[in-house]
Amino acid sequence: MTLVSIVIPCYNSEKYILETVNSVLNQTHKAIEVIIVNDGSTDASLLNFKIVAKPKH
Repeated sequence: MTLVSIVIPCYNSEKYILETVNSVLNQTHKAIEVIIVNDGSTDASLLNFKIVAKPKH
C-alpha cells in the first residue's frame, strides 16, 4: 500500500484541529502519515496535537 503524507498547516486553530486530524485518521486508506505544521499558535492548538499524537516506532 502506498504511503500518503498529509500536511496540515495550523495557526490558532484549536477549535478545528482535532476534527481535522480525526477526519484524516478515519479515511479508508490507512497507510498515512500526518504532518502538522504549527506556525506559532498562541492558543491551545499544541495541546490538542499532543492528544492525538502517537510516537513513531
